[in-house]
Amino acid sequence: MESITGNTAGDVAVFVFILLMSVVVHEVSHGALARYLGDPTAQRAGRLTLNPIKHLHPIGSVLLPAALAFLGAPVFGWARPVPVNPQYFRQPTYGMAAVALAGPLSNLAIAIVAGRLVLPLVTGVGEVLVFGIVFLNLLLAVFNMIPIPPLDGSKLIPILLPEAGRRVYYKYGQLGILVLLVALLMGESPFADALIGAASWLLPVTGL
Repeated sequence: MESITGNTAGDVAVFVFILLMSVVVHEVSHGALARYLGDPTAQRAGRLTLNPIKHLHPIGSVLLPAALAFLGAPVFGWARPVPVNPQYFRQPTYGMAAVALAGPLSNLAIAIVAGRLVLPLVTGVGEVLVFGIVFLNLLLAVFNMIPIPPLDGSKLIPILLPEAGRRVYYKYGQLGILVLLVALLMGESPFADALIGAASWLLPVTGL
């Protein structure tokens, strides 16, 4: 694939920036839908903004994606999660599920707009950049829909569980982050291949 900047470090920096802005949109989408459903928590915390400084997570927004990029693994990361208080929702479990879906759907929307509206207008290095935007956002959408806490897909599981099952799920679900970090840092692995395959399967939706 053609280089964007002419050097590896520069390309990594560009893709980390794309990732950062994509996860910022992702998090703002969570907060915006929560506000629409009656929860003002994110708004009061000043988190309904696209200013990346308000959302930076030192590991998830910078260190991890840079390390993955240098390792040649799929580039993932996260921003500092926007605060959401489900007690403001009429049906907290369903409200949290809806708010969770807003993030991956925002990344899918970015990929579709970039692929169908922007890509036809650019050539050369611009095509590489736009393709990077498309594919990174598809990876984010797929990755975040994995039903392992704390990813967004995990917020859909409680809908299927009785109350007792939800309590157990909430109690032990936090161990999921360890599983995810190990899987991501493995580099070439069935996990990474599955994510890339799923994102590639979605490419036709973006016009590619």
